[in-house]
Amino acid sequence: MIAANRLNTVEEYYFSKKLREVRGLMAEGRPIINMGIGSPDLEPSVEVQNAVKEALSHDGAHQYQSYQGLPELREAFSSFYKNKFGVTVNPQNEVLPLMGSKEGIMHISLAFLNPGDEVLIPNPGYPTYTSVTNLVGAVPRYYDLTGKNGWFPDLEVLKRQDLSKVKIMWTSYPHMPTGATASRDQLTDLVAFAKENEILLVNDNPYSFVLNQSPISILEIDGAMDVALELNSLSKTFNMAGWRVGMVLGNSEHINAVLKVKSNMDSGMFYGIQKGAIAALNSSESWFSELNAVYHERRQLMFALADKLQCAYDKESVGMFVWAKLPEGVSSSEKFIDEVLYDKNIFITPGTIFGSNGEGYIRFSLCVTADKIKEAINRF
Repeated sequence: MIAANRLNTVEEYYFSKKLREVRGLMAEGRPIINMGIGSPDLEPSVEVQNAVKEALSHDGAHQYQSYQGLPELREAFSSFYKNKFGVTVNPQNEVLPLMGSKEGIMHISLAFLNPGDEVLIPNPGYPTYTSVTNLVGAVPRYYDLTGKNGWFPDLEVLKRQDLSKVKIMWTSYPHMPTGATASRDQLTDLVAFAKENEILLVNDNPYSFVLNQSPISILEIDGAMDVALELNSLSKTFNMAGWRVGMVLGNSEHINAVLKVKSNMDSGMFYGIQKGAIAALNSSESWFSELNAVYHERRQLMFALADKLQCAYDKESVGMFVWAKLPEGVSSSEKFIDEVLYDKNIFITPGTIFGSNGEGYIRFSLCVTADKIKEAINRF
């Protein structure tokens, strides 16, 4: 059988291929330190784990669940946004649980894009925005993000372009991969831009609570509910990456459109995972402070490693990565990381996988123990 033509528009995800290579090196006995992927190595809280265990014996725990999730899960999402961001959403119809926010990127694209519609995608940015856009037959249009502009789009440049075919604009603040943040004024400008051009603005926001003193949601901005959706996830904040729990928030019309897609693609989230998610969302402030203490120590060590490599970086960036500019004269990020991989047995992500503006940069993940980072430093 011949595969569908849409597969010609995408390639296997970089980490899927590269980690296979890394695992092969490990199988040969190489002492690889993986600083590439942002998969939290820490555990969820005891309360979360206990909630799942207790849920296993509940009546109906192993049956199909609602496509909209448990009412108490939607209420927990709603309360979380109220407590953390001051954002009020109706748990009945303005928040929808997802099996990870990555699923939401596909659902939103299927719900709002027709073949030939255009999508504004950040460069650099999360590669899935591009691959999903291609898979649904829409057209990626990249907007530049640069260190000079604080990794924020130049909206004046965009306004001078023909945006008549643009349906969706993807943003991600705090930004992945750079860790840059957007101010309230900048987000206000984004919302105004989306309204003016009748574009659905989708902010991908899973890093707000990692090493970030001023979390912000785009839904805090006046009028954002009219033109914006926000994706969020429990993966980074609560060390639940493998659990696949996310959410999308927005007005009821937009959420209902996403639900139409989702309800035809899965049969609900496992009851025990939902109960664990509720426990996570009700975590005390001590959870966040203890988590950030661990990441703060790791980030200081990662800065030392970047110094060892003569890289430049922004100490004010947030999230669980360190985005670093390679030394002058180093022309290829991918060549650089391969040399480090095979010479020092350390895997670092090349900036180029996030777009052409990632050339000349590398990204370190903080999902590595302090001892491993120290070992990496010693290898240089």
